[in-house]
Amino acid sequence: MQNKFWNEAIRRVIARLDDTAARLGDRFPHWADTETGDWVSTDDGDWTGGYYVGMHWLSLRAEDNAARRSRAQQLALKLKPRIAVDTVFKSYPLYYGCSVGAMLGHGSELREMGLACARSLVSMYDGKLGLIPLGSQAEEGANIGGAETSIDSMQTAPFLFWAAKQANDAKMREVAFHHADRIGELHLREDDSFIQSSSLDADTGKLIRHFTHKGISDTSTWGRAQAWGMLYTTMSYLHDPTQQRWLDWAVRGADWWIAHLPADHIAFWDFDDPAIPDTNRDTAATSIACAALLRLATVAPGARAARYRECAEQMMKAMTEQCLTPVGQDDRRAAGMLTNACFNKRADARPIDAGENCEFIVGDYYFFESLMTLAGHVDNRDL
Repeated sequence: MQNKFWNEAIRRVIARLDDTAARLGDRFPHWADTETGDWVSTDDGDWTGGYYVGMHWLSLRAEDNAARRSRAQQLALKLKPRIAVDTVFKSYPLYYGCSVGAMLGHGSELREMGLACARSLVSMYDGKLGLIPLGSQAEEGANIGGAETSIDSMQTAPFLFWAAKQANDAKMREVAFHHADRIGELHLREDDSFIQSSSLDADTGKLIRHFTHKGISDTSTWGRAQAWGMLYTTMSYLHDPTQQRWLDWAVRGADWWIAHLPADHIAFWDFDDPAIPDTNRDTAATSIACAALLRLATVAPGARAARYRECAEQMMKAMTEQCLTPVGQDDRRAAGMLTNACFNKRADARPIDAGENCEFIVGDYYFFESLMTLAGHVDNRDL
């Protein structure tokens, strides 16, 4: 019965995937107006476009579709210029758009693009900082210096671990280790919440200050920061199970999330917004947390494993019932939109990112990945 529920949700997400392709052609979705279904889109993919391609690769596990497979190949190739961009966040489009495709058996060219990006990231590693900094062309590039980092950038570590294994590259693995270890150490606070961002001394690597690029204040717990921390500490641990403290970080972050999650199981955009409950939810943060908890449930100690799986299922059920638009003529909206995402509420957001109550392609991906895991089509530990 449960699989029937998940598979019906998968059907809706795939319907929206095809609807998006009909609307955008060879452009990449960024975020959408949930009343019209219309997307703000990019030509080069920015940092989010790989998620759209990754959803195509995942969809082929539910149903083979030649048009969708061809479209994914073409869009993945369009991401190639991102390899040269000076930002740690280029790992997102190349990992989800290319490496995930290679993992799911869709060609050596995708693997080679992923490896090329990984080598470029290794060249950006700063030994004084002990990590790969955000870079001059990061999303927040206009507002940062050369020694800035964030919990979001920890995604690069599992990407590099995958690439190091593919290429049998010891240096790449070493950079992956140092990046994961330093990012986690910097951003997990004593109360077990993750702060988003850090400024470091360029000469010594010493922490100068913590803040957020996207949260409501410099001390708040932005929803996606907590979710990113949970996900990427877990993924890094899965790549190197000798690092017990990475598992400890993931468990601490997950326990904090569960303790602070609203009773209806859909997170607010920032856990410290004084306007709660009259403020934005964020299904993107909630979906990322689901992807983290489903992975963590496979390695967590004792009774926590069942607790994490149960929480992930509760969040997925809540989002499916409350935020996933249905298929049917009685609803004028496009079917399969994951509504109630909060991309960026900050006044200093890039204009292209200013979506507060929207569909966000990043949330769509993790929601879909979690559906596919719950329905048994994929094992997300392999992604």
